Amino acid sequence: MKEYQTITEISGPLVFAEVDEPVGYDEIVEIETADGEVRRGQVLDTSSGTVAIQTFEGTGGIDRNSSVRFLGETMKMPVTEDLLGRVLDGSGNPIDGGPDIVPDERRDIVGEAINPYSREYPEEFIQTGVSAIDGMNTLVRGQKLPIFSGSGLPHNDLALQIARQATVPEEKEGEGEESEFAVIFGAMGITAEEANEFMDDFERTGALERSVVFMNLADDPAVERTVTPRLALTTAEYLAFDKGYHVLVILTDMTNYCEALREIGAAREEVPGRRGYPGYMYTDLAQLYERAGRIKGQEGSVTQIPILTMPSDDITHPIPDLTGYITEGQILIDRDLNSQGVEPPVNVLPSLSRLMDDGIGEGLTRGDHGGVSDQIYAAYAEGEDLRDLVNIVGREALSERDNKYLDFADRFEDEFVEQGYDTNRSIEETLSIGWDLLSMLPREELNRVDEENIEKYYTEDEEAVEANA
Repeated sequence: MKEYQTITEISGPLVFAEVDEPVGYDEIVEIETADGEVRRGQVLDTSSGTVAIQTFEGTGGIDRNSSVRFLGETMKMPVTEDLLGRVLDGSGNPIDGGPDIVPDERRDIVGEAINPYSREYPEEFIQTGVSAIDGMNTLVRGQKLPIFSGSGLPHNDLALQIARQATVPEEKEGEGEESEFAVIFGAMGITAEEANEFMDDFERTGALERSVVFMNLADDPAVERTVTPRLALTTAEYLAFDKGYHVLVILTDMTNYCEALREIGAAREEVPGRRGYPGYMYTDLAQLYERAGRIKGQEGSVTQIPILTMPSDDITHPIPDLTGYITEGQILIDRDLNSQGVEPPVNVLPSLSRLMDDGIGEGLTRGDHGGVSDQIYAAYAEGEDLRDLVNIVGREALSERDNKYLDFADRFEDEFVEQGYDTNRSIEETLSIGWDLLSMLPREELNRVDEENIEKYYTEDEEAVEANA
């Protein structure tokens, strides 16, 4: 192993060194400072005898007297089933005071793309216990469904709720054991206060036992942020496709990840793209998001919920915009609902799950699920339109029918969306609340639900019955 003392330049998180032999892209590097401290890094660029190295622990203390060693391999994640219940830093090192990890094997963190021919179409329900998701924007195994939020909104509370409550109901009860479920939680660029809140919640609720937590804090190097999600997804793929787990990967905050890409791109003096982000950001995000899925013949699955905060609440910003292109929908956290005290403040109208129709129905959730969801969407959308009209003409100018839709919109937010962060609703409870709300409306208004389901679940509003009498 050659050792070089040829550092020529240090720029931000990057170290430039001259070499006289070929060096591989992404190769792991050790940099030893003059006082004997060893830092790890990764090769970003090799051209004309000069190598650009991004350091994981920062460049403080590195100078021309430091030596550089190239290890001849890319970064690998030590994987084992014993990782469940462990807390690691953003580079994959244990920070929970537990024993060192004894891996079954070490895997390249870049992973291997799933052959499109081998992909199993996602169509099996994951129950999060959150009505706004389960009932209206259903998550299915192997899907990637991001949460779009804004600065200061409680997306972390929703993420923790999903991590605690998410389960995989078996299609046929009583046949064998329930499939094992695991959560991989990758935090990037969060504050120490947020990290403490996450860990307190995981430990208090016992969710840590089935979880692997990766923590990259705001004062950790930005370069480490680009590695954290890859370590998390490598662990998820091992548990899913080698050990048969259904794995839910929650990544927060993808905005911090993209800011790290921009910072590194600026240090490399790359030509910037939209709003200063590197032109390859779409490709980079796709490399992460496309690691979700199912494989034919494999029991396990990898499902992703990336969370991002939209700068200035702008959904056209490059980060949510590119994320929306790659993923299969979005869950939108709404600032107005949050100001009204709705928990969780999920706005179902701009939210979307593109794979929902294939993951609901008889044998998966319940036969009336699709109709109930469609009918609620239509009624809530009409109620929202009428709210704008009321601001102009007043409620007295509206018809009795319009007033029912206004009441429906209010009750939908208060009873269906609002449930708090500690309430875990089954899909049956969610659909029952949906039918209670639909029963406010005249029966002839229910034009998106099958007649047989109306007969079975619809109960006419008592006030309407008394009025007709």
